[in-house]
Amino acid sequence: MTRVFDAVIVGAGQAGPALAARLTAAGMDVALVERHLVGGTCVNTGCKPTKTLVASAYAAHVARRAADYGVKLGPVGVDMAAVAARARKIILDSRKSNEDWLAGMERLTFLRGHARFEAPHRIRVGEDVLEAPRIFLNVGGRAAVPDMPGIHEVDYLTNSSIVALETLPEHLVIVGGSYIGLEFAQMYRRFGARVTVVEMGPRLIGREDADISEAIRDILEGEGIEIRTNACCIRLARHAEGVAVGLDCAEGAPLVVGSHVLLAVGRRPNTDDLGLEKAGIATDARGNIVVGDKLATSVEGIWALGDCNGRGGFTHTAWNDYEIVAANLLDGANRRLSQRVLGYALYIDPPLGRVGMTETQARATGRPLLLSKRPMTRVGRAVEKDETLGFMKLVADAETKRILGAAILGTSGDEAIHGILDTMNADQPIGALQWAMPIHPTVSELIPTLVGDLTPS
Repeated sequence: MTRVFDAVIVGAGQAGPALAARLTAAGMDVALVERHLVGGTCVNTGCKPTKTLVASAYAAHVARRAADYGVKLGPVGVDMAAVAARARKIILDSRKSNEDWLAGMERLTFLRGHARFEAPHRIRVGEDVLEAPRIFLNVGGRAAVPDMPGIHEVDYLTNSSIVALETLPEHLVIVGGSYIGLEFAQMYRRFGARVTVVEMGPRLIGREDADISEAIRDILEGEGIEIRTNACCIRLARHAEGVAVGLDCAEGAPLVVGSHVLLAVGRRPNTDDLGLEKAGIATDARGNIVVGDKLATSVEGIWALGDCNGRGGFTHTAWNDYEIVAANLLDGANRRLSQRVLGYALYIDPPLGRVGMTETQARATGRPLLLSKRPMTRVGRAVEKDETLGFMKLVADAETKRILGAAILGTSGDEAIHGILDTMNADQPIGALQWAMPIHPTVSELIPTLVGDLTPS
């Protein structure tokens, strides 16, 4: 049966339901198609459950340090079944909230099933054929599983399956030393597992500056996590104790045996079974849907939002994609991807808050720079909390006096970075931030001092 709508949205992740709400409120008849779980990665296998697990791990860590604060406790144990149940409840509550929102949305038809294009503006979902002049793809992504030797011979975990784990691994080996892998490394170490991180590159989170990578490695190794870098050839094999991970590293044992292996080597878009070729929608070499500055695809009347377009890969960038599309279509705006200032965080403890360029990227531009860096030991709030690991770093353009980028690796760094992010979004000179009067005692109160310390570099 053919059904005609004003708009069809494929995917009920971060951007899809919000866009459906705006379009239906504007009087459009909208179909929203979801093949799996409402809420997408963030609600079901990403932000919500992982940050819930991070919070449980932090509680265990602080409890073990209770004596440092003058608090007497007995032995600290972790009930992994209870930890998993807490994360599962937050997932289910969030998913139901989204489902209830959609169920109460007038002019919305919600369909469950796998959507595939039959033509540029015709999509099949089971027995239904949907036609619309406007189509929005919000199909998300999933964990990448590389075709490394032995991968099909062993059991492995991804970020999706590990969040449901109700037992504590004896030894968790994590393949991949970037954001996802490091968050799970620290949380499972704090839960009580032995943890080894294996990274092919010469250092952790290679997109960050070397001083950030080194500081994060020191933090993790300080908690007993083993780090193996320069693992240029990784291979997996069954072992009586679980999985053997073979390594070709410059130093260290050539084999690591773990009870469990987590693959955390990146993400891939869910674009390989949408029939994009039948619609003429262009993709890049990684499978991302190619979009322009306003998120339009190569086919008129079709847009791609969220992880599937390769233009952010975060929940907040997916939401911002929705905001751009909705503002342009419904509000007569002229918003573009190139206008946004990208910020993000790494949720180890202490967290890393990042915005704009790294120092390395700024130096590559060839423009004259101003640089400032302060250790967290100079932050009163960090001292009071006895959480003084890390540092703040700021880089600015010496001519325009605009901030180019910043990093706060330290307690509350994921929150404090927003003062800098907001200044960059408002396109304000460094003086506007230097003469602000922040609240004491906070981590943010050191930001004006950081700006005042900027020197040519």
